[in-house]
Amino acid sequence: MILNKQTLLSCLCCCALLACNTDHSHSQSGPPDSSLDASGHNIPDHSPAADAQVPDSQAVIDDMDPVQLPIHLPAEPQRAGDPMLGYELLVNAPYVTCGVPARIFDQLRGPVPESLKLPGRQGANIDRAFFETEFTNDDDIQIVSTNCLFCHAGVIDGRLVVGLGNEASDFTQDTGGPAIASRALAVGDAELRALTKWSERVATVAPFVTLDTVGVNPADNLTIALIAHRDRHTLAWSTDPILDIPTDVEIVPLSVPPWWHMKKKNAMFYTAVGRGDHARFMMTASTLCTDTVDEARMIDEWFPHIRAYIASIEPPAYPGAIDQDKADQGRRVFEANCARCHGTYGADWTYPNLLIPMDEIGTDDVLARRSFNAAGEYIEWYNQSFYGELARATPGEGYVAPPLDGIWATAPYFHNGSVPTLAGVIKSAARPRFWSRFIDNAGQYDHEAVGWIHTVFEHGKDGAANSNERKNIYDTSRPGYGNTGHLYGDELSDTERAQLLEYLKTL
Repeated sequence: MILNKQTLLSCLCCCALLACNTDHSHSQSGPPDSSLDASGHNIPDHSPAADAQVPDSQAVIDDMDPVQLPIHLPAEPQRAGDPMLGYELLVNAPYVTCGVPARIFDQLRGPVPESLKLPGRQGANIDRAFFETEFTNDDDIQIVSTNCLFCHAGVIDGRLVVGLGNEASDFTQDTGGPAIASRALAVGDAELRALTKWSERVATVAPFVTLDTVGVNPADNLTIALIAHRDRHTLAWSTDPILDIPTDVEIVPLSVPPWWHMKKKNAMFYTAVGRGDHARFMMTASTLCTDTVDEARMIDEWFPHIRAYIASIEPPAYPGAIDQDKADQGRRVFEANCARCHGTYGADWTYPNLLIPMDEIGTDDVLARRSFNAAGEYIEWYNQSFYGELARATPGEGYVAPPLDGIWATAPYFHNGSVPTLAGVIKSAARPRFWSRFIDNAGQYDHEAVGWIHTVFEHGKDGAANSNERKNIYDTSRPGYGNTGHLYGDELSDTERAQLLEYLKTL
């Protein structure tokens, strides 16, 4: 088996999948392209629109009872933190405590381009890529791990934006074999111990996180695989699974939401999982390597600060020209048709924090149904573990309607990334069934449709000419990848939709 730079980086990226879930012109003393509000750690919960029928019932969510009306998710207290310190910890601290010896890692890669470096880094991390963290382990050797930014930094308008979900990740390679093969590169017992621990974990979870489509994220399945191998009380790793891992369930594809939504959200994730203390949920990013409660408590001390930084991030401004008169008309369309679920925007913004039932929203239901119906023992594990002391995994049967700040930058859309443009979100007939943004047009932006320029295919994966084309086709006919539902925009006229698109660019 050939172990090269690409396969090693693919293996390392597994360390970041549970990441805290999302312009570099500033000096090294501060975070890039962010607006800090040190006094705004506990964002007040804004009321839903007056016409929204929303039971304000925590018990409904905690008991996981299906209801047919949107459910309001109330705010809960958050631990205070220092956002500036949070940024420094995010890009420097070893919260993922296992990885590849730096000597081996650097043999397999070349110099890091300046475009992949971040300000505010310290020591050896100054010259590391934004998604890599170097630290000294207990055996006094340098280790490289992957940090939260592998999933929670992305490129838009030609620049790297911290907090933008990485929608170009490739989890189609099997990382298990290369991880095990890396042990042959170890020199001495200390390097072998480091590689053995890391490679065992990667090889264990690899079957549950290897996707067949570029651009989507398998974090939900990784969570299941890791929990299954840990003792809920001690967090000790078990080579054999302690909980049964479903073998007949497809890997659910996810789109990584932007971190700047966190200042408004009372539940962190799509299905209302991630209640209570957000910092405690975020630090679950360390689960691949954290083997004791004492180690978890040490890492937990960092995360109120990291959460405060995440809550300080502002979305990037739309880089193109905006027809302000058209956008003003679009605002009226939005407030009449969209604000009930997605809130209002501007200085006096509101965000209702609503869980929308599946029967209403109608988007692909694989994630919601599985979270609600099939995850009981995993929910119990989390809620009875160290992590559940302050946080709760409480899925609902539906999806949370997200804030729309910076929505122009967050394509593709829906929880599974099944719709490449906002034009398709608000007109279901404009959604391609088979498409790719990675064939001939990767990274090209469509300012008219607001989203990614993409190639449309007449066939799905089964008709692909070769393996490369196959993995790059987003096939909405497959379970978990559907692009149905959210039909509210179909009732608008073409003129109203054009006005709405213009307004959405301003958010």
